[in-house]
Amino acid sequence: MATITRKDAKASRPEADAQDTAVKHFVLDTNVLLHNPNALFVFKEHHVVIPFAVIEELDKLKRQNDDIGRNARECIRHLDRLRTQGRLTEGVKWGLESPTVGQAASAAGETGDVRIDVTEHTRPQMLSEDSPDNRIIAVAWTLHAGGKRSVFVSKDLNARIKSDALGIRTEDFENQKVDAEHLYSGFINVSSAGELIDELYAERMLSISRLGESMNTTTAEGQTYTRELIANQFVILRDKDDEGHTGLARRLADTEHLIPVHQPRKPIYGILPRNVGQTMAIDLLMDDEIRLLTLLGSAGTGKTMLAVAAGMAKVFTEERYEKLLVARPIMPLGRDIGYLPGDKDEKLTAWMQPIFDNLTYLMSTRGSPMQSNDTQSSETKIRKLMADGKLVLEPLTYIRGRSIPHQFMLVDEAQNLTPHEIKTIVSRVGEGTKVVLTGDIQQIDNPYLDQSSNGLSYLIEKMKGRSMVGHVSLVKSERSELASLAAELL
Repeated sequence: MATITRKDAKASRPEADAQDTAVKHFVLDTNVLLHNPNALFVFKEHHVVIPFAVIEELDKLKRQNDDIGRNARECIRHLDRLRTQGRLTEGVKWGLESPTVGQAASAAGETGDVRIDVTEHTRPQMLSEDSPDNRIIAVAWTLHAGGKRSVFVSKDLNARIKSDALGIRTEDFENQKVDAEHLYSGFINVSSAGELIDELYAERMLSISRLGESMNTTTAEGQTYTRELIANQFVILRDKDDEGHTGLARRLADTEHLIPVHQPRKPIYGILPRNVGQTMAIDLLMDDEIRLLTLLGSAGTGKTMLAVAAGMAKVFTEERYEKLLVARPIMPLGRDIGYLPGDKDEKLTAWMQPIFDNLTYLMSTRGSPMQSNDTQSSETKIRKLMADGKLVLEPLTYIRGRSIPHQFMLVDEAQNLTPHEIKTIVSRVGEGTKVVLTGDIQQIDNPYLDQSSNGLSYLIEKMKGRSMVGHVSLVKSERSELASLAAELL
């Protein structure tokens, strides 16, 4: 399926490729606008058609006090702004009064128009049920049956299947998608001469140019190219003559040098990294120059445990930050926190239990700085930290609108967030705050996101190579032998 971008909106079928330059009618589903309200303005010079059923659905959702409601209200504001420029039922060019994305395309001569379809269309027999989805698809069907080059765009898998079955060109909204199969991992493996590994540790630095031909790699097609190292990317060096002789280095941001990476000399809240991936993660977690860090990995790789341990060390032991703020999405399956009994803290317990489990384990681990001879349980210590304001557990619903300075902020299960939600979170960061986002793109609960379109993958690709940003993909499960086997085989 082709990528829809502001520069082009490509067809999803090979036979239509020759017509890609022709003006098309893109019929947008409600979920596209809820995913990205600026979707109105990314289709170059094409016609964007909004079925009236979409407006009705936006109206029902606009009162929600969450990102869905906010996106619905933002989209309605866009349409209201366009309404002042002409009749939406006839089509309105989006120009300088539109958002920044619209201004850029307008300046390039790529301004399309937006139209609200208010016609009550006759639906094909297969869409006999009067539902919002069927009324929306009927708009695309009518355009298609009338000989128009129409494309139905939806993030709803079932709606796409129904539309495609009717012969309508159907696509996912892919403006913010990345290539999940080639997602940036944060490290590369390099086979090098043994003396370079010795030089790295002896001189505590190694010029990237010294790697020379070691950075070359050959593709399956036989083409050779030189790999480029970006800021804060790790290099796992292996002696080509001795497999047991290895080294680990990271490119120092804004320099042409590698610096050696060592395991921490003492446990961090009672734990030490168990593999090279965890060593890389700890190196970035404990580096105060890294302001944004993403950790990707399947269940049991230790991403959340390491992040919580580093946060506790930085806040409670080093006092580098004022608070440890931990946040998680509270509606991974469409359930709202309000349906749970009790006050805010009692409601949060169910959603934050994985975090509580990690906190309890770390505080009960021998070697933890908070271990003492008193009889206080780990749960009591956690409650005291929360009462003192040193540990804050928040649902992401309450993050918007806040400024978060001088805090170690951990966002768990970030794969369930949209790119728009990720931007909202990271843009809340104040001076002196470090943000760590963890997740597993193989376990996405949001029905409108996948490995390529979720906010965590989008953030990893868009922010890589910046001097204050780091990323590590964790591969090896350390939870238990059974957990490793399940992650590999199931």
